[in-house]
Order: sequence, then C-alpha cells, then structure tokens
Amino acid sequence: MASLKEVRNRIVSVNSTKQITAAMKMVSAAKLRRAQDAIIRMRPYAEKLGEVLSNVSASLDGNENKFARQREVKNVLFVAIVSNRGLAGAFNTQVFRLVRKATVEAEARGERVHVLSLGKKAADLYRRSNWNAQGFPENLAALYDGLSFDKVAPVAEAIMAKFANGEYDRVELFYNKFKNAASQVATAERYLPVEPPKQAAGGAKVKTDHIMEPDRQTIVGQIIPKSLKIQLYKALLDSFAAEHGARMTAMHKATDNADSLLKDLKLSYNKARQAAITNEILEIVGGAEALKG
Repeated sequence: MASLKEVRNRIVSVNSTKQITAAMKMVSAAKLRRAQDAIIRMRPYAEKLGEVLSNVSASLDGNENKFARQREVKNVLFVAIVSNRGLAGAFNTQVFRLVRKATVEAEARGERVHVLSLGKKAADLYRRSNWNAQGFPENLAALYDGLSFDKVAPVAEAIMAKFANGEYDRVELFYNKFKNAASQVATAERYLPVEPPKQAAGGAKVKTDHIMEPDRQTIVGQIIPKSLKIQLYKALLDSFAAEHGARMTAMHKATDNADSLLKDLKLSYNKARQAAITNEILEIVGGAEALKG
C-alpha cells in the first residue's frame, strides 16, 4: 500500500488536473455557443448556394467555367481542416484517418497527392512529408484567430488559381462536420471541379437552362468564385464548431474521471490512515506490556 504522503500528493495532483479540465470545459462551452450560432446561420445559405453553383455550372461549357473542367486526374489536392490545439479527443485523428484512406486509394490509381494543412496539428503532421503542398499563403493556422470570410477568401483564391492553371486536377476537403456538441461527422467533400447537379427524385433531369443576370461573364467572373469561397468558409466554420464541441465533451469526461479517481484515492488514503493509527496503537500497547513485564 502506498504511503500517506504519496496518496496525499496524488490527491493534490488530481485535484489540480480536475480544476484545469473543468475550466477548459467551461471555456469550450462558451466558444461553442458562438461557433454553433455561426454555422447554423451559414449552413442553409451555403448549401443552397452550392446547389445554385452546380446548376449554373452545368449550363456553362468548359471554356466558360474553368472551375468545372473535367480533366484526367494526375495531381490531387487534399485540404485537411483540423484544429490548432489538441485535448479534443479523436477530433483531429478522424480527419487524419480519412485523409490517409483517400491517399492510399488515390496513389493506387496512380495519382499524385498533395495535402494543404489548415490547422497547426495538420501542419505538424504533414510538414516533413512528401505530401505537403507548396505555394500557399503562410501561417494558415492563424485563420482561426478571429475566423472570418475575409481571412478565408485568399486561401480559396489560391486553391482556385492552382486548379484553373492545371496544377491540380481535383480538390477535396476533409473536415469534421458539426452535428451537435457530442457528435462530429468526419466528412470528405469534393471542392473542385464543381460537381454536376444530382438527378431529382424519380430520375427526372435537373433543369440547367437559366436566365442569367446581369450576364454570363459576370456570373463566371464573380458569382462562381464567391460561391466557392463560401463553401470553404462553411467547411471551416463547421470544423471550428465541431472542435469546441469535441473539446467540451472530452474535458467533461476528463473531469468525471478525475472525480472517480479522487473518490478511490480518498478511500485509499482513509485506509492507509486507519492502518497507520492501528499500528501506532499496537506499538503503544506493546510498549506498555513490555514495561509491565
């Protein structure tokens, strides 16, 4: 059995850890509320805009819309959207597993894979790998410091430019989609080329004949790029909300585990203390008996 001093030190240590995890849980809960509100407001707009983007792209030919061009896939870009910090359970690992699986499948098809890291944890993992993508803005981990559309837009522009000039033939996003505070869904989503519209229920053809205002050139030059920027921004908002939900859940479980461990440690402490008191009494009684003798 451990000594009283050792058990006391462990109780103090676990208490300190419990205070930290409880504080981190409260911080994540406060941040989650704001991040959740942001993605709930953005998601319907982004999803509807994505449908419009697919429909409009289908009505343009490859020469008009360079972001919908289908080419033989030789080089692919995987955008790994993760967090800057850990202590969020399997949040980052889920994305890394998904990227790894997609990479194995792509390389089996003879495709060359490049990974763009949005989040410090991904940058740390892929920085020295053969997959690390080059030629993008520096310090992408700073995107999460006041996440906004204006910060995300240059990254989306860089991705679109590299796709348009043929450096990449396909771009996919990998991120955790926010479901609720306790649940995140690891998602792989094609970003470029723009996917054609899906068939309506019953196999009916989707209408691709649209009246374009102000004109086709403006649609191609401004609205389609802005729609793609919104899609990347939505993915980052999803990941940001999912991160705080995962961290809040992880810290909640850690706090509960600390409570359970403290209960066991206090029981061990009381047992050790009782044993020490019993030994002292036995020594006193033994000494008294010896003096009588």
